[in-house]
Amino acid sequence: MSKWTVIVFAAAIFAQDAKQIVEESQRRHRSTTQQYEGVLQVFNPNGRNSEKRWQFFRSGNYGESRALLRFVSPPEVKGVALLIVNHADRASDQWMWLPELQRDRRVALQDRSTRFFGTDFSYEDLEERDVNQSDFNLMGEEAADGQACWKIESTPKKGKSSQYNRVVMWIRKDIYFPVQYEMYAKNQLVRTLHYKRVEKVSGVWSALEMEMFDVKRKGRTVLKSDKLRYNIPLKDEL
Repeated sequence: MSKWTVIVFAAAIFAQDAKQIVEESQRRHRSTTQQYEGVLQVFNPNGRNSEKRWQFFRSGNYGESRALLRFVSPPEVKGVALLIVNHADRASDQWMWLPELQRDRRVALQDRSTRFFGTDFSYEDLEERDVNQSDFNLMGEEAADGQACWKIESTPKKGKSSQYNRVVMWIRKDIYFPVQYEMYAKNQLVRTLHYKRVEKVSGVWSALEMEMFDVKRKGRTVLKSDKLRYNIPLKDEL
């Protein structure tokens, strides 16, 4: 066996291991339904901070689910909602409900990289991506937040749409839970995402707090989850 054959074979094994780790992470934290009340705190570099509250409902398997975000405050956004229909083989479909117009508006694919309602999350950041839409590379092992983690790089498969040409994630080795992401566009770091207050809720490991940082504008958004529940009947929200 030649040296190059060994290198190619080893690379294939690492790629397979990386995908298996991500698949296992998604499997362990799978739920049929999810519901919580969220607080979005936006910290702007100019000091003009804001706070929004929403209700979140989700139903279906990861990557093939339907999710509804509905703002409840402040008054200027109350009633605004975003419906996300995730697909296993392509980018999600998204519709915005605007109560003042009593109509919905489709969020175009080319607009998914824009900021979601003044936060540091983009519309794309709110969707789920099935593992088969990406290629994975195990970069090694590295601690994050004091925990031993696998460091894995994700890149979109050919023909799959994303604003990010690569995403680097840190997945805890003990509970297979992602705790940190770095998102790159045109190989430039544009956003970082940290999962905090990781606890087990109804048997599912969950981050009760997430912090998204926009590298370019130096703003950050903190999402805190309250009254989080899994695998419960949902009425007509979805």
